[in-house]
This record gives sequence, C-alpha cells and structure tokens, in this order.
Amino acid sequence: MTDQPAADAIPDSRGINFFTSDPSFGPLLRSYLGSRAYDALEPQLNELGLRASAELDAWALNADHHPPQLQHRTRRGEPLQRIDKHPDYVALERVAYSELGLAAMSHRDDAPAPLVKYALTYLFVQAEFGLCCPVSMTDSLTRTLRRFGSPELVARYLPMLASRDFDTLYQGAMFMTEQAAGSDVGRIATRATRETGADGDDVWRLHGDKWFCSNADADLAMVLARPDDAPPGIKGLALFLLPKQLPDGTRNAYRIVRLKDKLGSRSMASGEIVLEGAQAWLIGEVGRGFHQMADMINMSRLSNGVRAAGLMRRALTEALHVCRHREAFGRKLLDMPLMQRQLLKMMLPAEQARSMFMQIATLLARADRGDESAAKCVRILTPLIKFRACRDARRVTGDAMEVRGGVGYIEEWSDARLVRDAHLGSIWEGTSNIVALDVARAARREGTLEPLARHVHALLAEAPLPAGGVALLRSTFDRACAALDSVAECGRDEAVRQAASALYHAVTAAFMASEAARTAPDYRRLALAWLVVRHRLLPRDPLSPDADLAPASLLRALADERALTLDEAQQLQPTR
Repeated sequence: MTDQPAADAIPDSRGINFFTSDPSFGPLLRSYLGSRAYDALEPQLNELGLRASAELDAWALNADHHPPQLQHRTRRGEPLQRIDKHPDYVALERVAYSELGLAAMSHRDDAPAPLVKYALTYLFVQAEFGLCCPVSMTDSLTRTLRRFGSPELVARYLPMLASRDFDTLYQGAMFMTEQAAGSDVGRIATRATRETGADGDDVWRLHGDKWFCSNADADLAMVLARPDDAPPGIKGLALFLLPKQLPDGTRNAYRIVRLKDKLGSRSMASGEIVLEGAQAWLIGEVGRGFHQMADMINMSRLSNGVRAAGLMRRALTEALHVCRHREAFGRKLLDMPLMQRQLLKMMLPAEQARSMFMQIATLLARADRGDESAAKCVRILTPLIKFRACRDARRVTGDAMEVRGGVGYIEEWSDARLVRDAHLGSIWEGTSNIVALDVARAARREGTLEPLARHVHALLAEAPLPAGGVALLRSTFDRACAALDSVAECGRDEAVRQAASALYHAVTAAFMASEAARTAPDYRRLALAWLVVRHRLLPRDPLSPDADLAPASLLRALADERALTLDEAQQLQPTR
C-alpha cells in the first residue's frame, strides 16, 4: 500500500466561496450600490460565489477540454451547419443567459444598475471565461440595435434578446474581422448590394469572407459591410443586422467554413464565415456603420476589462489559498517575505482593475441618463481599462501558476486555463497598440481629460483623508493627464503606451483612495493606492534597495488581505 499524501500537501480551493473569500468585494460593492441595492443582491452573490468554485468550475474545465465541433452535413449528405457544444458548456449557458440573465439584464423594464450585471459577471468569469464573450456580445448587440435600429427591427427581435427563457432566447455576435481588415477596419471588403423585394421594400444582400467570428452560430450578428456605391475607407461602411434564420424559417445564405483552434476560450465556438448573398437589414445610416458599431465595441471592451479583473481575482484567490495552506521549510508560504511581495505584485493590478470597472459602471449609468460629462469619462476610461488591465492579467495569471508550482502547470487545475484565457483580452476588440492610440484620440479629439479631471478632483475633495495625501494624489493625476495630453497633441505615437499607463495608474490610485474613505474603518485600499503611486508613478533607483519599506508586519497584513487602520495605511504614503 502506498502512503497517502498529507491533506494539505496540495491545497485545493474547490468548494470555497469566491465571494466570501474575497474580503474587499462586498464592502466595496456596497459603497457603490448603496445598502438597499447591495442587501438585495448579496444572497445571489453568495450563492454564485460558492457555485463558481464548485460545479461551474468543474463544468468550465470539462468544456475547455472538449471544444465545440462543427457538423457540416447529415449522414445522408444534406447541409447541416450545426455546432455541437459539450453538455457542460450548455449547462453554463443556462446559468449565464437564463438563471442570471446577464445578457438580458440591462434591456428589461426592471433593469438594475449596470454595476449589478458587471459584479455578477466578475464572479461568473472566475469560473468560466469563454462563454462571457457571447454573453457580452449579445448584451452589446441589443444595446446597439435599440440605439440605431428601426422600430420594426427592435419590436421584432428585442423580446428574444431580452428573454431569459433558454429555449427561445436569442444570442448575438459581431462579425467584423477580415483577413486584410483587422485593426484597419477601413479595409473591409465585404459587399452589400441593395435590391427591391417583392413587397417593394429594400433588401440588402451581403457577400464576403469574415475571418474571425466568435459565437459563430449566434441567432443574430452585427456585420460591417460596404455598399456597392460607397467610397473606400471607414466612411463607406454600413452596419447590418444578420439573422441566422429568415422570417420564413429558412436558413440565411452564409456558411461556417471551419472553427478556430484557439489558445484560450476553447469552450466557445469561433469560426470563419462566408456570406453568399445573405439577407440583412441596414442599421442606421450608410457611412455611419463603424461609428455605430463603435458603441458595441466599447461595451465589449468594458466587458473585457471586467473579465480581466475577474481572471486576476481568481488567480489571486488561488495563490492566497496555496500560500495559506502549504508549508515549505517549516513555514507557511504566506509567512515568507519574498512570497508576500509576489502576492502584492499580483494584488495591486487586480484591485486597480476592480476599482476601474466599478467606476466605469457607475459613470455609465449616469451617461445613459444623459450626463454628457459622465459619457466623456466613460469614453476614455473604457479603452484605458481594456489596454492596461488585459495586459496585467497575463502577468498575474502567470505569477499565480508559479505560486502553485509544477501542479499549476497541469491541466487538471485552473491555472493553465487562466493563463491561456488571459491572453485573449489584449487582442480582441483592438490590440494594445490600437487601444492605447484610442485613449490618446479620446483625450485630444474628444475632450475627455477635462471632465475626467473634474470627476477625479471631486472624488478626492469628498474623501475625508489627510490633506497632504490628497494633494499628492491630485498632483500625480494632473501630471499624468498633462503627459497624455502632450503626447496626443504632438502625435508622439511611440510614447502613447507609456502615457496611457501613467494615466491608468494615477486614476486608479485616486479611485482606491476615495474608496478607502467610503469603506472605513478598513483603509486597505488607501495603502494599495500608495503602493501604486510609489511603484508605478514615482521615480526609483533600480539599483538601490527600498530604504523606505513599510514594517514587515504591515506588508504581511496587506498580503493576507487583513483590515488596516488609517495610521497603518499612511505608513505607505511616499515622502517625496
């Protein structure tokens, strides 16, 4: 008989609660939503947090190992075009679309604040990443259709898009990318031909190849195409709504050629599609297609940021669980100073992304009510979180794998899947270079920095924090704004990533400090804000050891996510 390993030799987080094991999440969410809305949501968060680490995680692991399969024909040779999904992926779909209603939530008469949807998504993605792309696209497509579609199209399709009946609801997608038109959208070659139908109405037919179509068998897709008489470039594009099935029940004229064999998000079907005269409906105006689709893209970018935050939190939760339960050389890993520093390097970007998406979601609610200043803040903060948080997630998930060691490299555990999934955020809806340039474009051409500055200054002014610290946060933020404005004005594209990163760090430090004042008497978030300023924004000599490190007990408490007093947090405020 072989000896059994000690129960704590390989710590396993399966079955813990991802909501209650995250001590900052609840109080932070309450500070944004208010006690009444939070108290109504908390039981659902508690249930989802437990399911996410148990059955949802098991389903997600299985679905990742059994990607969808495309069936072109029946055994008799009849055209089929069916994507077979693993039963566990379908079970996850039922939870996301039907039980939680993540795609429909914002489009129902009783819609809660946007932050409710993103908070639930943040927990759900800690179990399953791939499905969150179709959920986000369905939500974004519905938003775009409601904003720009004709009343007839809205009346026809909104009931299915906003439904939580799993057997009748519609899923959405976005078919934009072509081989020669990735980031350079103006090179889209798909053609749209207008015909006159039997009833005298205009009918549009689409012809072309779409190279990367996620959720390839969606019921509806938004498609960018160029009408026959339209000029080249972005100004010649139009946006169309493409149904999988026509009103008479027949399948539309397009084919899924093959599915992509992807590095991550393997549970979800992405494919190549050939449009062969497919019927579609024009959305909005010819020539405004890209600008109309930009709203859908921006909502997908925000979802990318939320997903990156969720991935980082899952990675951090796994690392903390290992460090609290695994021993080496006679000590818990959490008691080792070098491991504490590694955990803090993971914790900072995870908390920055969380503060960022909560702020954007809160501003989005105001923007949708007509607040132009809030809309401008959303306009710049959305590409900012997509640019920085998605890149941070790649490093954080990799570091968490390292904490678990060799076991983390094994596909039976979540770490490898998190690493693979994390790489997606920096590519879809714009690569890092493209999105950083969009941050600069929003700053200079659309005048977003001034409204953002008013918002950040107001948050800091309302926070009952020591005056010297508020002044440092304000001046650091102002310098970051000035740097980005200068780079954008001079067209210094080579420096735009550095400037955008600086603004991200400065604005998240301000957000976390203001949150600390609202979550008092726990001032952990202020301590984290000071670490961001110290290590991301102020000059440091890389050859000089940190002479002003905080006491070891303070760093230990931070790494273990324990509450801090104001005096303890202030020990981390930079002195220069």
